[in-house]
Amino acid sequence: MILRVFVFFILFSSSVLNAQTWNFDVSMDGKYIGAHQFILTNQENNRQVLKSEAKFNVKFLSINLFEYHHVSDELWENDCLKTVEAKTKENNKITVIKGYQDKPAFKVSGLKPLEIDSECTMTFAYWNPKILQQKKLLNPQTGEYLSANISYVGKDTIFVKGENVKADQYKIDTSKFKINIWYGLDGQWLALRSFTPDGRIDYALK
Repeated sequence: MILRVFVFFILFSSSVLNAQTWNFDVSMDGKYIGAHQFILTNQENNRQVLKSEAKFNVKFLSINLFEYHHVSDELWENDCLKTVEAKTKENNKITVIKGYQDKPAFKVSGLKPLEIDSECTMTFAYWNPKILQQKKLLNPQTGEYLSANISYVGKDTIFVKGENVKADQYKIDTSKFKINIWYGLDGQWLALRSFTPDGRIDYALK
């Protein structure tokens, strides 16, 4: 048993190269509602594993108006999505989305099963600036494959972790929501702002 554990540790250590974490405080119209964490683990053979978890709680006068819990696990290879499994709870409603690459299509099961005619599908993977080159993106919360009009806004200076940081700002327009996203000059994801029918959502790095 000890030998098995030791061998597993050696194999696991050799396959996992490094991990990167983004921890965001999330606010709606300036009021704190929760947090969203992204953990990206780089592995060998150009593979990456992403773990995303968001917990929001919108209150009014100490009364819970809306509770949201989203967990998503994604496997990527060469910047292309290979598998995704996501579970979202909105109050008492639960949605489960699963998807996998089955060349030449990416197959998604959920509220409305679909096959995406693409050998390289991407979700709204904000951590990867290559999403800015896409015309359509998969929403792991709903399973929808949304058309995305992505444009460069310009240079900006934003407040990140207690200091002003120079950044490049982009805009993502879909039929469901509009997103502004900021990347540092080194390409690192710094901040996000989403405009939805319910209000303005801001992500601030902890």
